[in-house]
Amino acid sequence: RPQLILADEPTSALDPEAAAATMRLIDEVACALGATTIVITHDGAVAKRMARQIDMMGLLRRAT
Repeated sequence: RPQLILADEPTSALDPEAAAATMRLIDEVACALGATTIVITHDGAVAKRMARQIDMMGLLRRAT
């Protein structure tokens, strides 16, 4: 059982609906495994879903 899920730009090539479904799946798997998830993204909407963020590029301030 992995303790860490590392997702590097998991939604970068997806339309908004598929991106949301992908993030729900990552959330469900992490919850079922009791794993920590680290998501690297340029998508402010994806970043805002996370419980904690490190905003290296100011994306969260620009996301609507």
